[in-house]
Amino acid sequence: MTTATPTPAPPVRVLRAPASSVRFGRAEDAAELAELSRPFVRSGALRERPVPLYAARAADFLVAVGPGGRLEGCVGLRVYPAGPAEAGAPAGVLYNFCVAGHRQGCGVGAVLLRSALTRARTRSLGALFTATTGGGRLFQRYGFTSTAACLAPRAWAESLDPGRDARILARTV
Repeated sequence: MTTATPTPAPPVRVLRAPASSVRFGRAEDAAELAELSRPFVRSGALRERPVPLYAARAADFLVAVGPGGRLEGCVGLRVYPAGPAEAGAPAGVLYNFCVAGHRQGCGVGAVLLRSALTRARTRSLGALFTATTGGGRLFQRYGFTSTAACLAPRAWAESLDPGRDARILARTV
């Protein structure tokens, strides 16, 4: 009787989609930004914004662009001047953060968030704030913690919709 020695199975290779590149948003991205955001608006995770607003605020955005040139994710960074409590340092607010469904879990959100943190540092912001209706795990991995809306830029905090029951997260830059 012959005994065969089992051969180990070859390692399983996980194929990941090609990496996205990140660039600044442009006015011509407006329609695609609105399209990318639409599923998140329908779910209640994002506020609806009209295409002309995306065009007007395109410079706020960092966008992840896939190999085919399509937008795969975005995050806006709006800068607010310092109030009396901030001792001269302006603050930023991250908004409209979303990643296309087919790219979620591939690191696109992390790349966007790291890029936004770098942009905040280059703009000498003292703190970053965001509001989330989700768990906020990605933000927490990058040092964001729960905070009170009264510590955020006043104009932004006053614009929040209390009916959405969003958590406010912040971190120093």
